[in-house]
Amino acid sequence: MPAPVQAPVRRAAAAPATLPEIADPQKVAPKDARHLSKLFFDRLQVLEEGTVEYQYARNTLIEMNLSLVQFAAKRYRNRGDGQMEDIIQVGTIGLIKAIDRFELSREVEFTSFAIPYIVGEIKRFFRDTTWSVHVPRRLQELRVILAKAKDSLATELDREATVAELAAHLRISEEEVIEGLIAANGYTAGSLDVPVGGNDRGEAGAGATYADITGDSDPGMQLFEDLHALAPLLETLGERDRTIIRMRFGEEMTQSQIGAHLGVSQMHVSRMITRIIARLRADMLTED
Repeated sequence: MPAPVQAPVRRAAAAPATLPEIADPQKVAPKDARHLSKLFFDRLQVLEEGTVEYQYARNTLIEMNLSLVQFAAKRYRNRGDGQMEDIIQVGTIGLIKAIDRFELSREVEFTSFAIPYIVGEIKRFFRDTTWSVHVPRRLQELRVILAKAKDSLATELDREATVAELAAHLRISEEEVIEGLIAANGYTAGSLDVPVGGNDRGEAGAGATYADITGDSDPGMQLFEDLHALAPLLETLGERDRTIIRMRFGEEMTQSQIGAHLGVSQMHVSRMITRIIARLRADMLTED
């Protein structure tokens, strides 16, 4: 289950003078939400991050557009009520990402921009929770194909099909079949509470479980790997782009402070940061 999403409903006690005060943004009709969202986005882009006015505008936008999360989540209602809460939760994360990255200059409706973010977050949730370990998409799809082929051949042969027979049936190599069968082991995982047998000397004996003898992952390792992969990519940036990244993420300066330092507007800084991050993300995915 994903970590609980921080409730995006803590608004300022009163709206800034330039924005209307909305008592309950979640009750705003979708048609009105589209019109009001443009007004709030326009104001959000000139407000300084961290201010009361900025938080009011951002949080109101989130609440007004939660209906988009509900709309996207409907297609997954057959997953059961138990998972619907998680689906809404991760969908809200997608909505927040869309709001933080949206710019009116895109000349596209926010609803069209946000839905892919929301659906993408929900699909990522199912991908990450369905498979016990990370498996490439190619092998995930191969697992499904192999499962169908095994059932079909089992009925036809009245026994379990061999690797060679599966390969011939699917017209792929035996190596691919073996790779797919191994990858299928990542679809489910055994419980760490399962008891393990002891040896003649009683080591890991009665009462011991796999959890008792299994090491834990170091959460710092993923961060180390990400930074290690990112370092050479930063060197490919121009001096100005590196300066912007250093000020924003190293010195934790606001976009307004960076704009004042560079002599440009906060909106221009936002666009530059978005462009730089998109390039770095694309480069990291290419490296993978």
